Amino acid sequence: MRSVIIVHPSFEASWPWVADVLFSLWQAQGSVEFIRTLPGDNRPLSACVTDAGTITRLIALGTPTTPACVKTLTALQEIAVYEGHGPHDIGKAFAERGVQVHAHTNEGYWGQSVAEYALGLTLCGLRRIPQNHHTILSDLSPWNYAPTDGVGRPGQRGYQYGDDARFVNGTLAGKRLRIVGAGNVASRYAAFAHAIGADIAAWDPYASEPCFHRTGARQVFKLEYLMSDAEIFAPIVPLTAETEGLITAKLIDALPRGCLIVLVTRANVCDMKAIRRRVLADELSLAADVFDLEPLPLKDPLLGRSNVIHTPHNAGRTRDANVAYAQRLADQFKRLG
Repeated sequence: MRSVIIVHPSFEASWPWVADVLFSLWQAQGSVEFIRTLPGDNRPLSACVTDAGTITRLIALGTPTTPACVKTLTALQEIAVYEGHGPHDIGKAFAERGVQVHAHTNEGYWGQSVAEYALGLTLCGLRRIPQNHHTILSDLSPWNYAPTDGVGRPGQRGYQYGDDARFVNGTLAGKRLRIVGAGNVASRYAAFAHAIGADIAAWDPYASEPCFHRTGARQVFKLEYLMSDAEIFAPIVPLTAETEGLITAKLIDALPRGCLIVLVTRANVCDMKAIRRRVLADELSLAADVFDLEPLPLKDPLLGRSNVIHTPHNAGRTRDANVAYAQRLADQFKRLG
């Protein structure tokens, strides 16, 4: 058996640890050849390896793979090919020749990372953790919890109380969290929040009933019913032709004043003009890793506001997500030894 892993820099721009993890996993089973091509090297796979006709197991990550490669790899038994270059039906061509083709999908690998990040954004949005961190670098006023004129008043500052009473704040426990989606990321996020004690309802017409039970979420059958009592609103669905603009301006306007919106998948599932309008009017708070404009212009009015948490679209691509990607791919191959 001859095992080869070949990776192109274009793949590692998105998944920088996957190839090395795969190499370690296969190396534990026996001999494996590892090829990392150079930037700009777009030669077909068969030109990047020696004795292509003797390879039996192959993982090709972003390296151009052509119909000629299918003919050259005569001894191949198993392959996983990420079709970053070349025809996107190349896996089918290998399968028609009797090669076992292991499907490459990007579903699921970053689910845990994004869900945990969403939880972190939610907690930061409730407690204004990033704003307080930033402010005390140059200003002592956040340390002063004394009420105005020394007189305590409901909802104003007091001893160690620094939350913004205009928006939902305090603990996640007991808060009404309303989620659009019950899939890979949304269900994990719901489960985390449920474990803390949030009251969760979710809408997803494509999810089966057990998806809601597993997360402790009450299933809502009409999207508009999800908005009216939300203290925290999190649309967590992929951006597709069906979901783009799913959360309309009318739905955004139905959110109660003070509601926290959490965005971690794709912003344009929402009417972002409506979100911007209400956030800039101090009617809603926002905790977002994704935006309608990316990167956000440095003068974007959302930046630096007391009611906005903003991070640069980095929720999912953790090293752990890379390891999960590699492990799931490696597990599809027959083990050697």
